[in-house]
Amino acid sequence: MVEIMDTTLRDGEQTSGVSFAVQEKLGIVRLLLEELNVDRVEIASARVSEGEYSSVKKVAQWARTNGHIDKVEVLGFVDGRTSLDWIRNAGCKVLNLLCKGSLKHCTHQLKKTPEQHAEDIKQVLANAKSMGVDVNIYLEDWSNGMQDSEEYIYFMVDALQHEPIKRFMLPDTLGVLNPEQTYEFCCKMVERYPNLHFDFHPHNDYDLAVANVYEAVKAGVKGVHVTVNGLGERAGNAPISSVVAVLHDQLKVKTNIREEKINSVSRVVESYSGIRIPANKPVIGENVFTQVAGVHADGDNKHCLYYNDLLPERFGRERQYALGKTSGKANILKNLENLDMELDEETMKKVTERIIELGDKKEMVTQDDLPYIISDVLKSEDVEQNIRIINYSLSLSRGLKSLANIAIEIEGKEYQESSSGDGQYDAFMKALWKIYDRLDKPHPVLLDYNVSIPPGGRTDALVHTIITWDMNGHVLKTSGLDADQVESAIKATFKMLNLI
Repeated sequence: MVEIMDTTLRDGEQTSGVSFAVQEKLGIVRLLLEELNVDRVEIASARVSEGEYSSVKKVAQWARTNGHIDKVEVLGFVDGRTSLDWIRNAGCKVLNLLCKGSLKHCTHQLKKTPEQHAEDIKQVLANAKSMGVDVNIYLEDWSNGMQDSEEYIYFMVDALQHEPIKRFMLPDTLGVLNPEQTYEFCCKMVERYPNLHFDFHPHNDYDLAVANVYEAVKAGVKGVHVTVNGLGERAGNAPISSVVAVLHDQLKVKTNIREEKINSVSRVVESYSGIRIPANKPVIGENVFTQVAGVHADGDNKHCLYYNDLLPERFGRERQYALGKTSGKANILKNLENLDMELDEETMKKVTERIIELGDKKEMVTQDDLPYIISDVLKSEDVEQNIRIINYSLSLSRGLKSLANIAIEIEGKEYQESSSGDGQYDAFMKALWKIYDRLDKPHPVLLDYNVSIPPGGRTDALVHTIITWDMNGHVLKTSGLDADQVESAIKATFKMLNLI
């Protein structure tokens, strides 16, 4: 069993531009401890500000009321009783003591000898014991310490190993380790001190944080530190989503994490932090359980050929099949299954062609778009195309009339006209009616114009336009579907012209 400590509210809040409000902190702590079931949370640094003190106090009050106070931790410093008083007065009882894990930090930042630093730490530990505060220690800059001053680290741990310390935490503070070094250095610590509990705290500067977690656990560390969505200063920390998937699937080790809650917690933290989750981020990204190529959907229909152990249902998600220019029949069938819809072979062929056509115009056709596309195809099937658009040019300028130049074909003969109007569609229609008036052809009156996009649609969503017309007392409706709003209205218009 590997212990998971989440530091979203301490290390994660050091992400540039991220600051959680008190109620957001409370909400995140509750989600982490009661929904996601992490083993511990690090919620703040001591002595930061009055606002931080207030939020820690409220989190501690909630944690004590709900039986979680032993799981709530605060970073503190080797400063006698100052950090301890701050933490205890805020209502917490676990101190994560920031000690120096490299000789450079000890001599150049503290300007002390290793012996002096060890004695200062022991004094804090004695104070903590008398105050009833539990202590874990960070060996800050441990990764550089192992590269540059290994004997210093052994001196410090030798001096402290029999003190009342629950966990020795090994940070790759500057994210400099590679997996090979992580394994080697963690093995040295575990083999030299088999009775101590070691945590590994990675940073992601070389995009190796998750790989380094893998090697640290393989080497025998008993706990790892993560953040939700990989938040953290510089390139961030190891994301809990990827870490849990790697531990469970690649190393076959257990954690207490409820996988099915990962996605929902990630979305809440995304909302609170304002830091968007990349669409291709493993496990929680918008696209990671979406098959795009038609051959993949076909393979999934045939004995799940394109599945791996990262099943979306594990993480509270669903597999999706994208619709676009690379879609095949299998992708469309998968989406129709989800909508409980069936199409005959001929209609399926036309819908596929229409999706490919639309996919050239917009990045992604969604499942929400599909009923609109089917409707558009079915309503267009029986309309003979005697009148068609050859070309048009529309312009829009602020403070000026819109302009339209159009070329259309009526029963094999081409006509051109231009006009201005109040908007692009109005200019287009005035140019069109000029042609009809010139030919002495009747045309209907527009009664109603309705524009909608599928539920959840974004600015690149398909636009569905339904126009109601009156032709000499006969009312008819035509619809158009396109990624462009004006073009969808023009398509609805030309359906009407061919119908009349």
